[in-house]
Amino acid sequence: MNARNAPLSSERGESEEHRTREQQVLQRIELMRARQAKLREERITMSHGAGGTATQTLIDALFLPAFHNSLLAPLEDQAVFTVDGIRLAFTTDSFVVSPLFFPGGNIGDLAVNGTVNDLAVSGARPLYLSAGFILEEGFSVSDLRRIVSSMSAAAAGVLIVTGDTKVVQKGKADGCFINTSGVGVLERNVQLGAAKVRPGDAVLVSGPIGEHGVTIMLARGELDLIADISSDTAPLGGLVEQLLNATTAVRCMRDATRGGVATILNEIARAAHVAVMIDERMLPVREEVRGACELLGIDPLYVACEGRMVVMVAEEEAERALHAFHAHPLGVDAAIVGTIKNDPPGLVLLKTQFGGTRIIDILVGDPLPRIC
Repeated sequence: MNARNAPLSSERGESEEHRTREQQVLQRIELMRARQAKLREERITMSHGAGGTATQTLIDALFLPAFHNSLLAPLEDQAVFTVDGIRLAFTTDSFVVSPLFFPGGNIGDLAVNGTVNDLAVSGARPLYLSAGFILEEGFSVSDLRRIVSSMSAAAAGVLIVTGDTKVVQKGKADGCFINTSGVGVLERNVQLGAAKVRPGDAVLVSGPIGEHGVTIMLARGELDLIADISSDTAPLGGLVEQLLNATTAVRCMRDATRGGVATILNEIARAAHVAVMIDERMLPVREEVRGACELLGIDPLYVACEGRMVVMVAEEEAERALHAFHAHPLGVDAAIVGTIKNDPPGLVLLKTQFGGTRIIDILVGDPLPRIC
């Protein structure tokens, strides 16, 4: 009897020891994250613009203390406010992608899509855009014409109503940088945001991830690698409208740009004080993207998209939301990829194809800089 029980007792002890070690690791992570942000660098590095940990530290330690207000505090991709009883959304973004032209798009349609998408994921209908250009002396007028033409086509239904142009000396820029700001109106009675996410919610991704970032890297010609991959840059307004028409149970929407899906999930986990559990087998990734990422030594979860969004929706409405995605051309490959849990709060966990679990944290920088 004792002999038979001994292995069970031993196994139980090992299991408890494993849980204790795991709890210690999680506690250390919590303590590290709870520390007050401090900008230790004396110079700005590329990591500060990559959307990862360094970017968050720059925001938390420098920008937030200087600019803090109730509209900025949620740190969503846009500010939502009310003027004379009308709810509006406002956002801004700058684009420094290299190269300027790539399979599936260019800096022009990227600038328009990136800004209208930040408005759309708040539930707003984009109305107006601004366009600011920083051009380098000697930049080709024909290339500028192509960029502007792409912006005009991408902005169909949204008016570009104001702008600015600056020219800097040759060698002081990289051809063309664009800033776009946008205003939209919230016509639905929706309250979306990371803080609205609750345990039990389902996590959906609107389509295959990582295509934009990999396309940009391959377009630079720095690698002896050829793959049939194009940027996924696209306006998400129609897809959002179809989703919100289908269900009122959407909690949060984010377009997965810099830092990819992994960074978005971490931001949501921290804002809502929940855990996000993702199933690797359910993640939509095209084989060409997966293969390129393996050769580059990067995880598709961290690679930027420009026409995909991550959505949290109440569990009972997950299938309805998925059906709405599948009925739209931009959502035919959408998938339910995970769920929201109570513990461990603030962390993103990935259930691997082999049955194990690992933490998906935010990277310090970005393995693919200058992708938007």
